[in-house]
Amino acid sequence: MFAYLKGLVDYKDPTLVVLDVNGVGYQINIPLSTYEVLPLKSKLVKLLIYYHVREDTQSLFGFATKEEKDLFLMLINISGIGPKMALTILSGATPAQFKNRIISGDVKALTFIPGIGMKTAKRIIVELREKFVGMDEELPEEITSGAVSKIGDEALRALLALGYRRGESLDAVKKAYKELGSEALIEKFIKVALSKM
Repeated sequence: MFAYLKGLVDYKDPTLVVLDVNGVGYQINIPLSTYEVLPLKSKLVKLLIYYHVREDTQSLFGFATKEEKDLFLMLINISGIGPKMALTILSGATPAQFKNRIISGDVKALTFIPGIGMKTAKRIIVELREKFVGMDEELPEEITSGAVSKIGDEALRALLALGYRRGESLDAVKKAYKELGSEALIEKFIKVALSKM
């Protein structure tokens, strides 16, 4: 429903900010990393928003960067991790530090976060490690020229977003490229890649 909100900072503390958007005050929950980059009161700011609805409450969660929001969304998709817990986790480390802890399997560092026990820490690592390993790797050379790079990259990202592992997604994208080349529409490219999984 909300992609972002842009308004004047009316109030802020390490866990929330009130944005005045054209005379309407929006109370937005934020991680510490977002709080640290917020401007002073009455200054304009833009926050990426996640709108959370439950039977008994509606809440807004705001993020200074897309990376923060993406990590938040990954966390709340893990069983047992709600929005408040996800904010607590994000407040305990920068996105880069958090990714490094997941990739290295640092269970101990995660258990230092209030509310995270050994079992939950292990579940977070299992759920997220595959998504982070190789996330910044480039596509293979045979699919990195011109339109092929664009369509291959989009297809790979789509498969990863659907929850497939990077290795099998990469193989499927290569096979789809061999079959379709670079002229196919992205929808067809993804469909063929999915058929190769």
